[in-house]
Amino acid sequence: MSVVRRKFGDDYQAVAASSSRRKRQRFVDKNGRCNVQHGNLGSENSRYISDLFTTLVDLKWRWNLLIFLLTYTVAWLVMASMWWGIAYMRGDLEIHHGHTSGHNPCVANVYNFPSAFLFFIETEATIGYGHRYITERCPEGIVLFLFQSLLGSVVDAFLIGCMFIKMSQPKKRAETLMFSRAAVISQRDGKLCLMFRVGNLRNSHMVSAQIRCKLIKSRQTPEGEFLPLDQCELDVGFGTGADQLFLVSPLTICHEIDDKSPFFALSQRSLRSEQFEIVVILEGIVETTGMTCQARTSYTEDEVLWGHRFLPVMSLEDGFFRVDYSQFHGTFEVPTPPYSVKEQEEKLALPSPLNTPTGSNRSRRDKLSSLDCLDIFEEKGGRLPSKLQKICSGKGDLHRGVLSLCSSSVEKASSTGDLLKIQQISSVCSIEDGEEKIQSTAFKTKSELLARSTGNLELQQRPQPPRTLGARLEDNLPAKLRKMNSGHLL
Repeated sequence: MSVVRRKFGDDYQAVAASSSRRKRQRFVDKNGRCNVQHGNLGSENSRYISDLFTTLVDLKWRWNLLIFLLTYTVAWLVMASMWWGIAYMRGDLEIHHGHTSGHNPCVANVYNFPSAFLFFIETEATIGYGHRYITERCPEGIVLFLFQSLLGSVVDAFLIGCMFIKMSQPKKRAETLMFSRAAVISQRDGKLCLMFRVGNLRNSHMVSAQIRCKLIKSRQTPEGEFLPLDQCELDVGFGTGADQLFLVSPLTICHEIDDKSPFFALSQRSLRSEQFEIVVILEGIVETTGMTCQARTSYTEDEVLWGHRFLPVMSLEDGFFRVDYSQFHGTFEVPTPPYSVKEQEEKLALPSPLNTPTGSNRSRRDKLSSLDCLDIFEEKGGRLPSKLQKICSGKGDLHRGVLSLCSSSVEKASSTGDLLKIQQISSVCSIEDGEEKIQSTAFKTKSELLARSTGNLELQQRPQPPRTLGARLEDNLPAKLRKMNSGHLL
């Protein structure tokens, strides 16, 4: 990487190393001029001649004026020389000096080069003083006059059209479109955003104004290719239409920094070591001329202020809104996290004891235990005698009552007076190895019922096993049901 960077940009790195002392080389100046020069074109220079009109329009004003003057001067001198040559070949100059009568000249009163030059100017400019004129007995003069008229029309159309297009170019209209000197990074609507400000100094509107942003930054591809000036698009509201501007007052353009943004990993600390340039392009149609205008500017990493916000410039006056352009470039500091969006998302993704309290785990465990208790109750209810099952089903939703008691919190249970019953049921339901406990409990309950039904006194005289879920549920039944159940079992 260092070898490739050293190979492609020694001068660039030398300037960037002293960025704290002087400004480094920009790709686009603040006034919108691109710092790019084309060299070693070789034979490709002929392409400029093939598009001569655009070449003349793109030239600077001093070169346009020089070409304009030289073209007319050369054309006038050449055409004046041709008129003087005709007069010389016909002997009009000698006849004039000798004052010979009866000779019809080609052009009257043309007897030297200055007079021929004046005749051409009077004819080309259609002045026609009347003193110098072409005669009908000079066919070569008539042909030259036609050629002069056609050539003059072409030269006039080309040069005057070139000057008109150059004067009507909307480049000067871009001088009245303002950009803030610096861009800021701060939070807006709870999201970290890169923002800058644009404004229009004229009362005439920019029709269909649209703004775009490009990030110019050097990078290296995974294949090892080094891109010195890689261009990346910055989203300023393409999907929402925020890039379409109604530019009648200063607007703040916002780029939201998210996982799709090139600044996703940019923090306040890394901003000091980064090297990039943000190119802003504002396009629109000039309302007065209907021509497309484009204004450009750029922001380097030194011109991006972290934790700042623009000062307000709009105020309501008596019947109108007033824009204070003295505060257009002003900013002030606001509290902003110094971390990047990537770091903030990683911190939020980390598990925290505060985010998962023990109370929530305990309540979740109680809910699971209550569901296990419901399954045991249904299993036990299926083994009860048919008469007791019919009575239980007629009494109401006994299963649902037990479920509500098991899933409710201890505080609610204590308020209803059933704290003791719920604690007894929950103590069985909240065992970690619930499945094994349920199976053992069901087996013990079945063996107890078989012992009572056969009247095995030996089994009844043995030490009573721990009270299972079925026995505890019988204790919760009304007295009448317990009596009927005990009679059926005996």
